[in-house]
Amino acid sequence: MDFTTATATATALLFFSLLISATLALDICSAQSHGSGLSIIPIYGKCSPFDPPKPDSWLNTVIDMASKDPQRVKYLSSLVAKKFTKVPIASGQNVLNIGNYVVQAKLGTPGQLMFMVLDTSNDAAWVPCSGCSGCSATTFTPNTSSTYASLECSMAQCTQVRGLSCPTTGSSSCLFNQSYGGDSIFSATLVQDSLSLANDVISNFAFGCINAVSGGSIPPQGLLGLGRGSMSLLSQSGSLYSGVFSYCLPSFKSYYFSGSLKLGPTGQPKAIRTTPLLRNPHRPSLYYVNLTGVSVGRVIVPIAQELLSFNPNTGAGTIIDSGTVITRFIEPIYSAIRDEFRKQVKGPFSTLGAFDTCFAATNEAVAPAITFHFTGLDLRLPMENSLIHSSAGSLACLAMAAAPNNVNSVLNIIANLQQQNHRILFDVPNSRLGIARELCN
Repeated sequence: MDFTTATATATALLFFSLLISATLALDICSAQSHGSGLSIIPIYGKCSPFDPPKPDSWLNTVIDMASKDPQRVKYLSSLVAKKFTKVPIASGQNVLNIGNYVVQAKLGTPGQLMFMVLDTSNDAAWVPCSGCSGCSATTFTPNTSSTYASLECSMAQCTQVRGLSCPTTGSSSCLFNQSYGGDSIFSATLVQDSLSLANDVISNFAFGCINAVSGGSIPPQGLLGLGRGSMSLLSQSGSLYSGVFSYCLPSFKSYYFSGSLKLGPTGQPKAIRTTPLLRNPHRPSLYYVNLTGVSVGRVIVPIAQELLSFNPNTGAGTIIDSGTVITRFIEPIYSAIRDEFRKQVKGPFSTLGAFDTCFAATNEAVAPAITFHFTGLDLRLPMENSLIHSSAGSLACLAMAAAPNNVNSVLNIIANLQQQNHRILFDVPNSRLGIARELCN
């Protein structure tokens, strides 16, 4: 082969290589999940079907999302005080927060694609159904599914849904009502159909088929509950996933690339640090862990142990939650952390939205690392998980806050911003939670 021919061949190969790379980049949103693994997509990422807001910075985007945290904190705090019964029926006053991460799921036969919000502190799943009043344009259509069935009030699953609305006598569909996001209410019928996650199919999966919505906070294509209750995905999938799952949440700034949800024991990290999962019999769905202390830099923050201790009677303690945006501590704990952080960072400090410790980013070099100490596990937060920046880069804020003033909370919540780019393993049968650094943007 002469030099001219070789050059032409090399040029052609380079052209086709670039063409294939460009094609793959354009098609990345349509990439299929494999096995029991699912892609996790930021709700405002490029691959998400939902329209993002148009703030002037990512800081304002997070502030906007975090503004809904108080309603979720209020909801989670209300749960811990309730007594557990064998028939957990809610009052219909449950208030949740709009989710920030979604997965692709298919319902029915043939499968209908839905982008469902992940929620580790909720059990039941629900989606908007055709004919729904006030719902988004994308709905699940029951009459095109050959495996769809409505559940009656006499069915066992009906006794386990919150906000139950069934007549005392006679036969009727299982109806329930819930509020969501502080300003929204929905009514739904409990139904069952096939749920497809990647290559797995869960037959007779019970979920809420939403009939009517009032307000604008309902996740447009539904919610998938990953709690530990009887209506959750873990409970309904039984031996398929054996009560084990993990996820890696990408940054809110993640564009094409997404995180992942791994279901079942297979494929989970082997060498991962773990801490015991604690169980509150009054609210068994929540994932409690034992937070024993917090360090700011090399300083262990002085926090009274009774403020950190797990107490199933009052619901006090610390939970891991996928739906709250920024980590929230009860006021005395947060104040102690914030005050030590301020001691080590040069001010002045300002307040912006939920963040009360914002400072010039030029001082970030002296910002100390924050470490959460759990039983058997220390989580040292990278700066991207403890600070949030303005789009211009001139301002940095401590990305944590106190529980809202109007919430009589005893609950500390490790939220999704602090979990980003970590593999979080939930091993329910062995009562352990694992955390390992993993870049999944």
